[in-house]
Amino acid sequence: MNLCSSVSGVVILMLACNQSFADKPVQVIANGAVVNPRQPQSAVDEDGGIHVAFGGDDGIYYCGSADKGQSFSRPVKIAVVSKLALGMRRGPRIVANRENIVVTAISHESGDLSAWRSTDNGKSWQGPVKVNDSPRHAREGLHAMASSATRKLCCTWLDLRNGKTQLFCSISDDFGKTWNKNRSIYASPDGSICECCHPAVTFDAEGNIYAMWRNSLKGSRDLYFAVSRNGGTTFGDGVKLGKGSWQLNACPMDGGYLAVDPTGKMTTVWRRGKEIYITGKDPLDEQLVGTGEQPWATATNDGTYLVWLSNRNGKLWLATPGDGKPKKIADNASDPVVTAPVTGKGPVVIVWESRSDQTKSIMAQVVHE
Repeated sequence: MNLCSSVSGVVILMLACNQSFADKPVQVIANGAVVNPRQPQSAVDEDGGIHVAFGGDDGIYYCGSADKGQSFSRPVKIAVVSKLALGMRRGPRIVANRENIVVTAISHESGDLSAWRSTDNGKSWQGPVKVNDSPRHAREGLHAMASSATRKLCCTWLDLRNGKTQLFCSISDDFGKTWNKNRSIYASPDGSICECCHPAVTFDAEGNIYAMWRNSLKGSRDLYFAVSRNGGTTFGDGVKLGKGSWQLNACPMDGGYLAVDPTGKMTTVWRRGKEIYITGKDPLDEQLVGTGEQPWATATNDGTYLVWLSNRNGKLWLATPGDGKPKKIADNASDPVVTAPVTGKGPVVIVWESRSDQTKSIMAQVVHE
């Protein structure tokens, strides 16, 4: 990973190739078609199909694009979930390949994490299948899901089965049909990890699993990661990211993200105070990206893409490989994600909540084809 400082002193990712925007923002869904659409997540399959899941009231919905984000299908209601966990990075998660789409979500009422699966490109859905094997203990509503190139899935979540907030995971060897015994990733020696920050998870090309979470140790709320090299059976020790620490007697509700490119290089992006940082090969070697919150990352053959907000319901920024400074994508944005195929080749898409004149919608933009 190469880095370069712009004239403003902001550090962003730089690679040799040049990237350009593929399209302008497209409305995925407007308020009215679905009441109060919120918390979109996206997946891009190996054929370039774009898949979006989101919540609306107690419903989980799906929209898809077969034309690389130029238009999206009408919403399909996947399921009704009583007291669906939404807001502050809660909400459904989605993964996809050319044969299957899997969506997961959590109910605050039941406290369970469930999965639904479609084998007909989102037209119909089977499920739910419960992911957590200890009832009610995923009720905080914060989780993450990722797929591997070999079509394994990993789901990780904040778990309360031992009376404190810990990080647990489950593996699916059949792309969401069934889920294996839950495994502990990390338990803080101080009792709980950060109680209200979403975790992150991804695979590398060899099938190793990388999990990231915000810890709570000695009054600090710093980001940590751990790696499993045996398919999620066990994880290594938690490793702190960055040299500095965030002393905070509260939860910032901002978990960051991590991505591993096809060569095995990991990039993490996360917030400390009002600043966004990245790390690369050396987890302590933090580099300043800018100021803001709610960062996200995805890795491609060309490099790593980053998005973040100046503030919630504020400006949405994108840093691309090969460009000298971040670009503004939108105003009045919340909770953006950026996604690419697990192969590292294909469309890169951003989805986010947009608010304007009390109207809420979900937007998408393809930023690389």
